[in-house]
Amino acid sequence: MLVEISGKQVEAADGASCADVLQEGLSKKQFKNVVAARCGDAIVDLSTPVTETCTTIEPVFADSEEGLGIIRHSAAHVMAEAVKKLFPTAKVTIGPSITDGFYYDFDYERPFTPEDLEAIEKEMLSSVGANKEFTRTVMSKAEAKKLFEAKGETYKSEIMDDLGGDEFSIYTHGDFADLCRGPHVARTGQIKAFKLLSVAGAYWRGDEKNKQLQRIYGTAWQDPKALKKHLARLEEAKKRDHRKLGKQLDLFSFSDEVGPGMSLWHPRGMLLRAILEDFERKEHLKRGYQLVQGPIILKRELWEKSGHYDNYRENMYFTEIDEQAYGIKPMNCLAHMIIYKRKIMSYRDLPQRYFELGVVHRHEKSGVLHGLMRVRTFTQDDAHLICRPDQVEEEILNLIKFYQDIYALFDYEFDVELSTRPEKSIGSDADWELATEGLRQALDKSGMPYAINEGDGAFYGPKIDFHLRDSIGRSWQCGTIQVDFTLPERFDIVYVGEDGERHRPVMIHRAMLGSIERFIGVLTEHCAGAYPVWLAPVQARLLNVTDAQADFVKKAEDFLVSKGIRVEADTRNEKLGYKIREAQVEKIPYMLVIGDKEVEAGCVNIRSRDGEDPGMVTLEEAAQLILDAAKAPFKAGGMSYSFSG
Repeated sequence: MLVEISGKQVEAADGASCADVLQEGLSKKQFKNVVAARCGDAIVDLSTPVTETCTTIEPVFADSEEGLGIIRHSAAHVMAEAVKKLFPTAKVTIGPSITDGFYYDFDYERPFTPEDLEAIEKEMLSSVGANKEFTRTVMSKAEAKKLFEAKGETYKSEIMDDLGGDEFSIYTHGDFADLCRGPHVARTGQIKAFKLLSVAGAYWRGDEKNKQLQRIYGTAWQDPKALKKHLARLEEAKKRDHRKLGKQLDLFSFSDEVGPGMSLWHPRGMLLRAILEDFERKEHLKRGYQLVQGPIILKRELWEKSGHYDNYRENMYFTEIDEQAYGIKPMNCLAHMIIYKRKIMSYRDLPQRYFELGVVHRHEKSGVLHGLMRVRTFTQDDAHLICRPDQVEEEILNLIKFYQDIYALFDYEFDVELSTRPEKSIGSDADWELATEGLRQALDKSGMPYAINEGDGAFYGPKIDFHLRDSIGRSWQCGTIQVDFTLPERFDIVYVGEDGERHRPVMIHRAMLGSIERFIGVLTEHCAGAYPVWLAPVQARLLNVTDAQADFVKKAEDFLVSKGIRVEADTRNEKLGYKIREAQVEKIPYMLVIGDKEVEAGCVNIRSRDGEDPGMVTLEEAAQLILDAAKAPFKAGGMSYSFSG
């Protein structure tokens, strides 16, 4: 039987495995890095027999996205094996691969300690050194249940009941067996570089009503060099943690007295927000948007009419006023449609572009709350464009250009996904197809590469998601563009066409930065708290050497403020070195030192946070230098761009 490998025809003997065929078609060096095979559209174990239905086989290399996922999932099995050997009473539940790593959840009577992780890792190394073979067996449901019940693994029976079906695949290496679809590496020795990272609590099935399990996180890579690089990036991420920097820079905090997932903004943090939000308003006004605002609570009937009550209710808060039920808004679209309906619109009035920095509330589970990245109360830079069907493509292309311009100011590169209809959704198949195709055509015309994310659209329409890549390579979903034919129908919004008849417009939902809180959290980590000069809440700090310079410090402060520069004066009776170090820790862009020599010359001595020290300059020169820096390209760790705001 002939099988094609990378365009080359290879003869496959009867009973040959994918590994046998790939060895014929690849060099020894290439085959050494193969962890699985792609047979048609399916990725399978190397031990899988080649059949006549598989006319094309491709190698899955260890450093590919699929290959790393297989290595990580296999590492999760090896970790579970080690846990069972060291802690026999622990019960195993699920252990998938995730972005950059893997985890496994265990039911055990006490939390695992750092010392436990060291012991587990040591036992994993022993299993890897033994180079045990992964073997796949298909069993009937009854046989599989009997196997796991004999081992005391009660969670596996529940998983099989939930999955349904009559047969299940079991993967075994050594004495350890696990319920798993696979595929896996051929032998444990192919798991060459891994590290256990942390332990966290996790509810079974993610439900707070269920038992809390112990989740062990780990990471695995194709070789030790890649692992070392990843661990260095994790250390850098710890230094950049926005929660740590938020405290260090005195920007925001959280309080148990207030409630989880609800941020408190300190004066500097609020100034940072105000600058960012004012910038957004100006940029939207320049592009033909109108500023609007809706109430925080709306009648429940509106949420029922929109479909949110049926499809999004678990994420909402409700209250009652005068025996009338109200929903606290998780998004701003409903009020914007009511604003649109205040008068009859003509085709000449479209598009209507409404922009609101709207405060919204969403009921996030306590276990997923994480600083500013996942909160329950946040401000969304929400806009809704209500347009004619023939205007949709142009509006989406304009939005893509808008996003590109704004993300460039913060030195972000980004990836794009087109997310299609989810299982839980509203609207007709025809409308969904029309909306999805509209987004696809706009993306194609924009020339941007994009991936398809099947089934992850909003419940009312498909969407384009923008994933920002920060300066240490992490990805953050921020911007989104969604096309919606359904809500205009449900709320009966119309426009009068050229023919004098009423027509149904299309609604485009979009958020560019997304949650302002989340964006500030992401930006803080992206630039390690060293914000662009134009955005920094404090652009310069005046530092006197002794009290003798106090009068000149005041004069300098007044002058810089008059030039529109955000400046603070630190006249405390502390050593100059201490005050400079404190300003550096707080990431102040410029430190303006004033001693007797500077007073005599009517100057300041400039030190910058990036190490470029112009030295002694006049107040006018200092002001101009700071103002120029506020217009200069910002570089957080990537290509630089110009700021024109």
